[in-house]
Amino acid sequence: MKRIILLAAAALIACGAVAQTNETYPSYVQVTGRAEREIEPDEFYLAVTINERDSKGKISIEQQQRGMVAALKKLGVDVAAQLKVSDLSSALFKRNMSVVTARYELRLGSAAEVVAVGQALNALGISEIVIERVSHSRIRELQEEVRVEAIRNARQKAAMLAEAIGQKVGRCFLIYDPSRDEPFSYFYYYDNSHKVRGAAFADADYEAEALPLDFKAIRLEYSVQTKFVLE
Repeated sequence: MKRIILLAAAALIACGAVAQTNETYPSYVQVTGRAEREIEPDEFYLAVTINERDSKGKISIEQQQRGMVAALKKLGVDVAAQLKVSDLSSALFKRNMSVVTARYELRLGSAAEVVAVGQALNALGISEIVIERVSHSRIRELQEEVRVEAIRNARQKAAMLAEAIGQKVGRCFLIYDPSRDEPFSYFYYYDNSHKVRGAAFADADYEAEALPLDFKAIRLEYSVQTKFVLE
């Protein structure tokens, strides 16, 4: 019974709001503006795993780490800014509890750089390289640009509809942006089918265009609901 009363009250409030809108603006047009854009990623995030098992215990984690860092620096990677440790683990059966696995996150700036790094790490015997996600260095700014474009498109649509009936659009008295209720995703994540192992970079003639992974464009899409006064 209480639920029915609450629903009835909500319906009355909604009806009142509609009546008030109709009374204040007896003639208006309601439209949805949309905008979309595709951008090419310029940030590539790789998960690199160093494991003693890859060398059958012949090369320690520390040696592999030093070799990886040296190779990255040789390729012009800013190790301090672009490489970070994401996980370290030890084998419980090891008496000295030494680290036997190390995982890193490496941020690169182009597909060509991804290939070059993949080849270099493969030459060192590092066999697990996973491209986890991509993004864009200006993603937030670009998202706002698309949002603004959506509201401009809404006004253009409203003006076109108003002109069709011999009227003009006036001030906008309602803007509802549903995307504001949802958290932004600043990355495009790849599923397991897009894993790239170090062995894929074994060919020294391997080029970025032949990378066995489709670096899909990041799609930005927004819509806003609006109401404009008709004059």
